[in-house]
Amino acid sequence: MAKATLTISSKNYSSWSLRGWLLTRFSGLEFEEIVTAPDDVSARAEILLLSPTILVPCLRHDGATIWDTLAIAEYLNETMPHAGLLPGDRIERAHCRSICGEIHSGFTTLRASLPVNLKGHFPGFKIWTRAQADIDRVCLIWAECLEKSGGPFLFGERSMADAMYAPVVTRFMTYDVKLEPRMRSYAELIMAMPEMVEWIEAAKAEPEEIEELEVEY
Repeated sequence: MAKATLTISSKNYSSWSLRGWLLTRFSGLEFEEIVTAPDDVSARAEILLLSPTILVPCLRHDGATIWDTLAIAEYLNETMPHAGLLPGDRIERAHCRSICGEIHSGFTTLRASLPVNLKGHFPGFKIWTRAQADIDRVCLIWAECLEKSGGPFLFGERSMADAMYAPVVTRFMTYDVKLEPRMRSYAELIMAMPEMVEWIEAAKAEPEEIEELEVEY
């Protein structure tokens, strides 16, 4: 069987690439990483939220080509079922899919107001009301999941939900979002995962900057 490939864009700026990469790493599927330069037209459209069609990340494996993060998660769950990307319980699986779908298609104000920037840190960042509403909703999702599962991850064991919400965690860290203690502990857990540490180190080593996301706050 040919080795899988995963095409991603900037590690510093791309929330979708981070999701796809984490999902693939969580699954245990071996893959070759292909990085598209941030000045590539499709990559910039994805990073700057200018395109309704997201073609990065893109997983190619065993004849399949998958370019949507939810589709990547479902494919990996079928291909690597022992990885536990989805909970074993039917009700928990439905809940997991629901919150993953919500972050996949919603929270547009949060995305636009607090863009992913792993090199950046903006203490005292002004958070507008609509973005705060998105933040509150994310924290409610986390709180409900952690209460039901007992933690430490959203569904007890690490799952696709943790990969899907990881970029939100980085946003909270970058823009110094104040979190309740349990939410802060969860965020710190995500940031301390070996995969996240590896990704962030690579992001900080990237020489490229995207001017639109480097304004002074």
